[in-house]
Amino acid sequence: MQFSGKSVIITGAGKGIGRACARTMAERGAEVIALSRTASDLDSLRAEIGGRSVVVDLADPAATRRAMAQAGTSDFLINSAGINVLESSFDMTEAGYDAVMGINLRAALITCQEFGRARLAAGGGGAIVNITSIAGHRGFAEHLCYAASKAGLEGATRVLAKEFGPHGIRVNAVAPTITLTELAMAAWSDPVKSQPMMVRHPVGRFAEVDDVARTIAAVLSSDMAMVNGAVLSVDGGFLAV
Repeated sequence: MQFSGKSVIITGAGKGIGRACARTMAERGAEVIALSRTASDLDSLRAEIGGRSVVVDLADPAATRRAMAQAGTSDFLINSAGINVLESSFDMTEAGYDAVMGINLRAALITCQEFGRARLAAGGGGAIVNITSIAGHRGFAEHLCYAASKAGLEGATRVLAKEFGPHGIRVNAVAPTITLTELAMAAWSDPVKSQPMMVRHPVGRFAEVDDVARTIAAVLSSDMAMVNGAVLSVDGGFLAV
């Protein structure tokens, strides 16, 4: 129960990695404040682990700020909300760009800002983990805006670490490989596309959501008190070879 007495705000907590993070943090003693745009997902999560929830469309900046205010001051923030629009570089649309960048990058910057302001008012301390992707490190077809959003979030993570660090707030990023969420299944369901990626993983598999959630819990823990501004790859060795 390493997080007993602590609380964590998790965006995108209704599904995928975010939901796995909610379960993991609750199992380790934290109160979870779950943010998602789908009320039914939040209802089922609350029935499973307790905690509180806030329904919000993170594509709306004003709504995002209101949701963070409703969530209140917390010890930790996990930015897991993310979407992808599969468009090639030739076919990119303004709508696709706005959707992906609005949720994957702008919303994360807003939640980090609001979390930091609240922590500062409370005397400092706390930690943030932004979930990025190996797509920000390698070029994958039809991931133009997604890659830009994740690479941008990693750059922002370093700035946040520099500016929040003096107040005792650590900010790090975790960059998973293909993780078996609904989003990933849509992007990698074709064996012709997925098999060449699979063989590039030395561990011989893609990640499960719990692989990522447990890593995030470790980064948030006091065991990593000197880790700040880092991007930790959770990729089974993909980027190393």
